Amino acid sequence: MSLKERLLQDMKDAMKEKDTVRKNTVQLVRSGILQIEKDKKIELDDEGVLDVISKELKKRRDSMPDFIKSGRQDLIDELNREIEVLLGYLPEQMTEEEIKDLVVSAINETGASTMKDMGKVMAYLNPKVKGRADNKIVSTFVKEMLK
Repeated sequence: MSLKERLLQDMKDAMKEKDTVRKNTVQLVRSGILQIEKDKKIELDDEGVLDVISKELKKRRDSMPDFIKSGRQDLIDELNREIEVLLGYLPEQMTEEEIKDLVVSAINETGASTMKDMGKVMAYLNPKVKGRADNKIVSTFVKEMLK
């Protein structure tokens, strides 16, 4: 079963179970997929679908501090639920230790020594961590190691 088929089935299940948060989250992902497919006139494969899911996850993680600052616990709870739903479609997330080990090996492989080499290291790491780690966390570790 492809990821798009799984999303469709999960949306139907969420409708039957009257789980509006899950239904709305899956609908947003599916509409993002459809938008890209129409704009670029392509059929997204599972990797493309994972990119859309990762972008949706990033949007939610980026908006979390605003909700916390406003003190809206109801929105925070809903956002956490949406994040949980989206993580269910992504491959298992890497731990901080795994990311650090990968960053060290990437720095050694690319021969990076200064902050000017950060782009080279990130270009090396992006395919390895795609969908498995937040790029913001990865870049933070790269900055720490290159200082």
